[in-house]
Amino acid sequence: MAAAGRGKILLVDDDKFFLKVLSDAFTDAGFLVVTARDGVLGVQAFLDEAPDAVISDLVMPRMGGVSTCLEIARLAGEREPVIVLLTSMFQGAPHEHQIPEMGAKVHIPKSTSPLDIVIIVEQLLDRKRRGNSAA
Repeated sequence: MAAAGRGKILLVDDDKFFLKVLSDAFTDAGFLVVTARDGVLGVQAFLDEAPDAVISDLVMPRMGGVSTCLEIARLAGEREPVIVLLTSMFQGAPHEHQIPEMGAKVHIPKSTSPLDIVIIVEQLLDRKRRGNSAA
């Protein structure tokens, strides 16, 4: 059983295989994982589960990643989770923006290994917790 102490992750992606691989990577790292198959279900899962981080694919049916991330940020208000957008539209290193672009401050190429995605999210959550505890 995963230790919920690491945090709760919401994964939103219509690719079943990728969702399973990424879900397994976060579960193995001790996170509680919630998944959704599209943006509409992702927004509902966010409301139901209040995750610490949301990782969304960019291109999905019904509601794409940009709309999903923007809606989650809007609904979260002051308690905004770490929001990461996965995209195959660009290659190269993961990139962090000072202000959100396309609904997320962090964009990660979908070609990034699942373990590296876990490490990046762990670092973002740690930084967020340190920032909140200093307030």
